[in-house]
Amino acid sequence: MYRRRQRRKAEINIVPLIDVLIVLIFFFLMTMQFRNLNVLNITPPKMETAGKSGQLDQIVIGINAEGEYYLNNEVVTEDEIISAFSEASKLDDKPSILVQADQDAPFKYVSFVMDQTRKVDLGKVRLMGR
Repeated sequence: MYRRRQRRKAEINIVPLIDVLIVLIFFFLMTMQFRNLNVLNITPPKMETAGKSGQLDQIVIGINAEGEYYLNNEVVTEDEIISAFSEASKLDDKPSILVQADQDAPFKYVSFVMDQTRKVDLGKVRLMGR
């Protein structure tokens, strides 16, 4: 007449584990930087059709509000842009040109870049908007 003691089923309490995971996820989301470190400090103008076409082979020209030119995130002069465009025009598969101009940049700098692309027959010019 032994009365058997019933053992409790083994349980794993996962509530503290979930709490710790939520804190870790929150911590990582708050400390991550969701921006590209090579991005220029410009504010492009708003465009309705921004980002509709994607090209992989491209030359990125940045123009900030003061009118400085950036070729693939490096400061360049107008002469360096002209020589880069002439080198690109000699390639068999001509790259497209992506112009990232600040919304406050004078239009003469944007028109200079577009004019130089036409001079060397690089016809695929796109403007970046937000």
